[in-house]
Amino acid sequence: MKIFICTDAEGISCLDKKELITENTVEMRTRLMADVNAAIRGAFDGGADAVEVVDGHGGGNNFLPGELDLRAVQLPGSALTKLDADAVFMVGTHAMSGTPNAFYDHTQSSETWHDYYLNGRRGGEMLQMAAWAGAYGVPLVMVSGDHAACAEAREFFGNIRTACVKYGIDHCNAECLPAEEAERLIYQAARDAIALIPKIRPCRINLPAEIVVEFNRTDHCSAVLAANPGLEQLDGRTLRRVSRTVTAYTDVLL
Repeated sequence: MKIFICTDAEGISCLDKKELITENTVEMRTRLMADVNAAIRGAFDGGADAVEVVDGHGGGNNFLPGELDLRAVQLPGSALTKLDADAVFMVGTHAMSGTPNAFYDHTQSSETWHDYYLNGRRGGEMLQMAAWAGAYGVPLVMVSGDHAACAEAREFFGNIRTACVKYGIDHCNAECLPAEEAERLIYQAARDAIALIPKIRPCRINLPAEIVVEFNRTDHCSAVLAANPGLEQLDGRTLRRVSRTVTAYTDVLL
């Protein structure tokens, strides 16, 4: 039984201000290691034989050297081209852009992306990850993050295990659980998620898949189009592409 964990930073425990994340603080990196290690412990105690982890925030380089649980294997970001696992966990994730009462809500780019649609359904990074995993028949079974992220996970994927480690006050501020309680919840969700793997259906999307992104401004849209002339422009702020196959995570992005 192999578990694949992808981490982010916005939904990590004990980080109650946006600046703690955007400035790549030692506090953020320390709490990231605590949360992911709690998930790893839970996975192994739940019955996993192997755990692989990708540092998924901001291109990586967020893990503290030597601090990852030695039983887990850290994979490079390029590992998002093929999936070999029985289930996926997302640790430290966040709600999609435009979610009320969510801490640091966004989808992909907090500066340029306004809304993302996959086959006509508005979603965020959890939908992207689940759709990529679903192409390999692998379910997303565990999520940790703020209250809004956990609610989004259950809305999209049903009775998966979630660990709510904080509550969004607004985009830039949150009220956090104590570190020990947050880690306990992450451990428990990860441990209990293992038993759910046969019961959770993978998120399989219809192909060809339509990806539509609405940008915040016309210049954001124009810059992406200039770098990717094969995209279709729907209006001044919206681009579209069609993926006929999904093998890499990027196949569900523009």
